[in-house]
Amino acid sequence: MFRRLINKAKNLFSKGKEKKHMKKDEMQISKNIEENYKQIEKLFAKSEDVTIRRFIMGKGDVKAFALFIDGMINKKLVDDDILKPLMLSTRSIKPSEEKIPNVYNWVKERVLVTDELKETTSFKKSVDAALSGDAAIFIDGYDRALLASTRGWEERGVQPPTTETLIRGPKEAFTETLRINTSLLRRKIKNTKFKLESMVIGEVTGTQVVIGYIEGLANPKIVKEVKKRLKDIEVDSILDTGYIEEYIEDNPLSPLPTMHRTERPDAVASKLLEGKVTILVDGSPSALTAPTIFMEFLLTSADYYQRAIFSTFTRWLRYISFVITLLLPALYVAVISFHQEMLPTPLIITIAAEREGVPFPSFVEAILMGLMFEVLREAGTRMPRPIGQAVSIVGALILGDAAVKAGLTSTPMIIITALTGIGVFVIPSVDMALTLIPLRFLLALLAATLGLFGILLGMLIITIHMASLRSFGIPYLSPLAPGTYQGLKDTLVRAPWWAMNTRPQLMTENEVRQDINQKPQDPEDNEENLIDE
Repeated sequence: MFRRLINKAKNLFSKGKEKKHMKKDEMQISKNIEENYKQIEKLFAKSEDVTIRRFIMGKGDVKAFALFIDGMINKKLVDDDILKPLMLSTRSIKPSEEKIPNVYNWVKERVLVTDELKETTSFKKSVDAALSGDAAIFIDGYDRALLASTRGWEERGVQPPTTETLIRGPKEAFTETLRINTSLLRRKIKNTKFKLESMVIGEVTGTQVVIGYIEGLANPKIVKEVKKRLKDIEVDSILDTGYIEEYIEDNPLSPLPTMHRTERPDAVASKLLEGKVTILVDGSPSALTAPTIFMEFLLTSADYYQRAIFSTFTRWLRYISFVITLLLPALYVAVISFHQEMLPTPLIITIAAEREGVPFPSFVEAILMGLMFEVLREAGTRMPRPIGQAVSIVGALILGDAAVKAGLTSTPMIIITALTGIGVFVIPSVDMALTLIPLRFLLALLAATLGLFGILLGMLIITIHMASLRSFGIPYLSPLAPGTYQGLKDTLVRAPWWAMNTRPQLMTENEVRQDINQKPQDPEDNEENLIDE
């Protein structure tokens, strides 16, 4: 009952907001150019980067002005393709032609030579276009404005990825410019069915957000749900994909990520070809993809650029590293505290000798060393790269040696911490690696109180939680649960390309990827001998 009341209150509140937004959008462009000019001046008061260029067109007295933002436009483009034609080319207009709607049509169809030209009757849309780097042109006597594409701000070029480096594969990453990012995807998917739909989110920032999907591959229900969740966002600012992720993910309170973030265009393209949806945000050098399953966070693009046998081997290295990172400190604490009989006698004697003089129990040791490692890792991340790497490596060596000599910890715990740290760096997804930090400490706490039973209890809780998660309706543990044979070809192992005939069954509208008869044949099996004898 309380939930229904809350939902009704939310609906009433949202309806009130919609009415407010409608009132804001009701303002239309006036036919009187002086009214438009005064309104523009009022809106952009105390904004020195805003340029309002007034001029007169034709032989008569047709007043007009152009609105644009200095630093966001290509000045040469504005001068040569907009201002100069408007002031010079319109001189050929005869006074008799300077009537509605001839002047407006003349300017639109014969004078302006920009590659992209739109028109609007909304005052807000014309202002938003100017704030996005376009030039808005207002003409006296017309209740509409022309929006010319003049964007030309300084931007960072395409560079190699910083967090998802590969030995083999494309060496390019997304940038902060939205159009560069969409072009990187277009270069990889040259198909008319690849759709890019845009919307603006953020009452103050007015951030452009693009939804990308391949029509015929993406599930229409998932595409519709993604659009719905994005449209439901009502917030002042959107500055990165991280904002979007928290607003639209299925389980916002879960420590496990349910959307995949990447800076690699090839990774996004491969997921689009599986029937998934991507979200790009202007100003963010990363993209979100959905739906997402757990196994995706342990896979890399390099798996598909190398031979299947080697890719399978490296995948299993990541799986083992994941288990080591999550369980090794907890197993050490449980065995040392409760289950010493599980270790060989010589190893017990060695560990006991090393722990002699250490005043803390193994759990406190694990927490202290784990926190020290995370502090060093964070310091290495925040500092300049050359200095940060030196601080991480030298700091770990010096502090580890000093901690052992001071009797604060033992040598086995240093080894456990080092193995755990190395395992973190093997995990390709930064989001998943960060998720393991609190889970690792939680399992260590359970191990310190209940031993191996505590670890099993913790893993059971984590597994149940993972099984309950959904990403836009797709089970988080698929294709393991529910299990599918075709799905296992690209999770537990990386089957050869000619063996992966289908796309993920639960995500796509079209499961067939290729013909089943793609396996290369041995020349000896052919009727004709390919080698001349």
